[in-house]
Amino acid sequence: MSRYEMLNNIAHRDLRVVTGFGAEFGDAVGMVPAYPSEFAELQREYPIFLRKDPATGGWQAVALLGFEQHENLFLQDGRWNASYLPGAAAKGPFLIGFQEGHIDGALTREAVLHVDLDHPRVTAMHGEPVFLPQGGNSPYLDHIAGVLRGIHDGHAFAADMFATLDAKGLIQPITLDVRIDAEHRVGVNGLHAVDRDRLALLEGAALAELNRAGYLEGAYLMLASLHNMRRLIAEKQRRLRAANTAVAGGRN
Repeated sequence: MSRYEMLNNIAHRDLRVVTGFGAEFGDAVGMVPAYPSEFAELQREYPIFLRKDPATGGWQAVALLGFEQHENLFLQDGRWNASYLPGAAAKGPFLIGFQEGHIDGALTREAVLHVDLDHPRVTAMHGEPVFLPQGGNSPYLDHIAGVLRGIHDGHAFAADMFATLDAKGLIQPITLDVRIDAEHRVGVNGLHAVDRDRLALLEGAALAELNRAGYLEGAYLMLASLHNMRRLIAEKQRRLRAANTAVAGGRN
C-alpha cells in the first residue's frame, strides 16, 4: 500500500531516502515506464517498446530491463549497471500531485511534490536527506524535482505522439521470442514497436507532419534503441552460465 502526503519541510524535516538499488526497494522489475523526454538517454542502453495501458487503452512506452516479470538484468549487487537511470526508477518515493486553489476567482491546479511514506526507500535513519537543516531543499530533492518535471512533460507529450504514430499505422505488435542457448528460450508478451518499413514508406507530407510535431525523432530513437537487445541477451546468457557453474560446483 502507498501512503502519499504533500511534501513539506516541517512535517518531513527528518525524511531521508535510501538511494541504493535492490529487490527490497522494488527494483526487481522486467520493465519500467519510459518517456519521450528521456528517449535520447534511454536509447543508448535500453530497448524501448510500447504496450497498451490496460486501464486506459492508451499507449505507454517502456524500457525493457529483463525477460521475466521480476528480472532486472541491470541490477546486480546493489548497483544499477547503466550510465543513465530511467526516470521511473530514479524518482523513488516521489510523484507530482496537484493542489486546487483559486486565483482571482478562477479555479487553478498547482503541481506539488508528494512522497509515499510507506515506500521501502523512505527512512529517518539513513540515506539522502530531503531537506537541509535550515529547511531548504537538499541537492537530492532538487535532482528529484528535475526528474519529475521530465516525467510530467514527457507524459503529456507522449499521449499525442503515440496516438499520432498509431493513427498512421506505425505501431505494430512484435514477437519477442529469443533463444538464449540450447536449453533456454525467453519471450515477453504484449509488446509493440515502431515499424521501420512502414515508417520508410511514409510520403513527404506525412513525414513533415511528424517532424514538425517532434514525433519523428522519437520514433527513430525508439528504433535505434532496439539494438540494445543484444546487451540484454548477453547479460542473460552470462547469468545463466554463472548459475550453471554454481550448480555444478555445488555437486562437487
